[in-house]
Amino acid sequence: ALHGAETIAAVIVEPVAGSAGVLPPPRGYLERLRAICDRHGILLIFDEVITGFGRLGEPFAAQALGVIPDIMTTAKGITNGALPMGAVFAHRKVHDAIVQGPPAAIEFFHGYTYSGHPVACAAALASLEIYRRDGLFTRVKTLAGLWEDSLHALRGKPNVIDIRNIGLMGAIELAPRPDAPGARGYEVLVKALKAGLLVRATGDIIALSPPLIISEAQIGQLFDILGGVLDDVA
Repeated sequence: ALHGAETIAAVIVEPVAGSAGVLPPPRGYLERLRAICDRHGILLIFDEVITGFGRLGEPFAAQALGVIPDIMTTAKGITNGALPMGAVFAHRKVHDAIVQGPPAAIEFFHGYTYSGHPVACAAALASLEIYRRDGLFTRVKTLAGLWEDSLHALRGKPNVIDIRNIGLMGAIELAPRPDAPGARGYEVLVKALKAGLLVRATGDIIALSPPLIISEAQIGQLFDILGGVLDDVA
């Protein structure tokens, strides 16, 4: 309404904001965004670098949340993080708009120095085969209940003001120290690492995103360590 839909080519969002602190979308938010984009001819792009490849119990968050974008960006899980690689998925209408231009024109002339890198492609093919063989895209569904219960059991720990989860993602938001935002979260990160647990701190939000192969026993170990760290951080 402010700038005019004709000035907006695309909207890009994470279906679940990961690095911002695991923020699941409000009910109906993505559906509404899809409808607005459709109404005005705006492309909807999902950044599935974090949520893709089984993190929410489906191959991609678009499927888990029931909203399909026009373009999807992916990375990380495509090679299990073993080698750098990214991939972009596009709706047929986007593909056709790019490749069906004037006969004398070059189709969307572009390239990258490392496109199609053979070793990265081999890592991707191997990772995708392991995902298929071991059913890792849907394994999250069998762990989600235990994950949620274990995470929310920390609700009474010192300084915890909010806990969020979706799929095999979770966040614990801590009250910031007066005049020292982020200090408490960083201290949790350091003490957890010394105790054998790697977490991500975004300010005073502790973000959790474990491997899809994590066992039930390891989930228990993870939250035992984190609970002890939270007790120890003033």
